[in-house]
Amino acid sequence: MQTPRDVLTPDALSMLQIIAKTGSFAAAARAMGMVPSALTYRVRQIEDALDVLLFDRSSRQARMTEAGAELLREGGRLLNEIDAVANRVKRVATGWESQFTIAVDTIISKTTMMELCEAFYALSPPTQIRLRDETLSGVMGALTSGQADLAIGVGPDSSTMGGIHSKPLGTVHFIYVVAPHHPLASAPEPLSDELIQKHRAVAVADSVQRGGGLTFGLFSGQEVFTVASMKDKLEAQLRGLGGGNLPSGMASRYVEAGRLVVKKTERAKRLVTVHYAWRGGQGQTQGRAMQWWLAQLESATTRTALLENHASY
Repeated sequence: MQTPRDVLTPDALSMLQIIAKTGSFAAAARAMGMVPSALTYRVRQIEDALDVLLFDRSSRQARMTEAGAELLREGGRLLNEIDAVANRVKRVATGWESQFTIAVDTIISKTTMMELCEAFYALSPPTQIRLRDETLSGVMGALTSGQADLAIGVGPDSSTMGGIHSKPLGTVHFIYVVAPHHPLASAPEPLSDELIQKHRAVAVADSVQRGGGLTFGLFSGQEVFTVASMKDKLEAQLRGLGGGNLPSGMASRYVEAGRLVVKKTERAKRLVTVHYAWRGGQGQTQGRAMQWWLAQLESATTRTALLENHASY
């Protein structure tokens, strides 16, 4: 009988991912160029070696059991680790990373990020850049989990983690704003917590994969409209779907145009210092892509643009 080590190969883990993605053994077999019986036999080999059922066969769809879902999660992590090893080997040989992943908080200017990517690709490096949109603690989570090499827009506690280096990116000033037709637009200032609590808030969901994540500026019992990014939060507030704090660099042009109204609140102004962070153990040689990006972030002009150069939506 085969052992778990015999059957839990990268190819087998990828096969399980395809089955889960396509939703059926037949569809997965077509995607992989196999006959369904051969695919079913390979799954059965894995189940026999682990002595568990990975799929619920009571329905026509390939529904994973709890054990199967756990294997899929851990298998995905292992495949990422294998890719990371391959990238490190190639970096040692060429000095360039084969892939360089940057986790970027949605508070960061997309325009400036694209300008930086354009400048990077002008060097014709053998490195593929991958950008990951993340929010709040999800930015740091992508870095610490090994899913990103560089994180831009992380919180102030990033430098306390082992193997993580960070530097300040800048300070973001948040302002409480609502649309002109929102009920709070004409309310007397400063707005009390009690008054704000009676109206819907727009909040950005934390993209961290595990744990409850972070929230800011919300009150107990308050109705919340949760969106995926800071851009979505801005659009929701422009439509009057709720109130909330937005970075002044993102909201100022809409305030000037009369599309948003700044309201003073009883709470102190919110100032948040954000950082950029990267992974690297003591004595570890940095790849050339990492060196280039860190050099760009040493520029005060670049750091300011990343926080303030937001395009109109």
